Amino acid sequence: MAFCVHCGAQVAEGVTTCPTCGKAAAQPDGGAAAAAPPPPGSSSVASTGLDENIAGMLAYFTIIPAIVFLVIEPYNRNRFVRFHSFQCIFGVVAIIVIDIVLGIAAAILHFIPVVGWMMSTALWWLWSLAVLALWVLMVIKAYQHEIYKLPVIGDLAERQAGA
Repeated sequence: MAFCVHCGAQVAEGVTTCPTCGKAAAQPDGGAAAAAPPPPGSSSVASTGLDENIAGMLAYFTIIPAIVFLVIEPYNRNRFVRFHSFQCIFGVVAIIVIDIVLGIAAAILHFIPVVGWMMSTALWWLWSLAVLALWVLMVIKAYQHEIYKLPVIGDLAERQAGA
């Protein structure tokens, strides 16, 4: 079987016009059959448009890209992207748990007049700055193509990524 040089469809031997696109199905280099087109869904960087460090970095922008990268075909087979996606998901779960604990601690501190409120406010500001700094660190490390593991979450993410 030969292939059309314009659309890549299979054409029968000796056919001069492609039945799919209607263009001349000329054979390159003196009648040799054209090479088969690359299979759809190949995992090359050119076909996806995103390098793995960009995809790993984007996984940290909310939890939605991390879930999407674990579902979409070329990315869910890439160990680097899977690691950063799982680390983002586990990190969000850990942040939610710590937020609940801090909420309980803040509620208890509010029983102490004035000083308790100031301590509670300071705790929330420090926690928010720590989460922001951690997020910036993880985005930069993923962009630099590094696998930076957080203490407990990183080991879980590495196991899930299939290290």
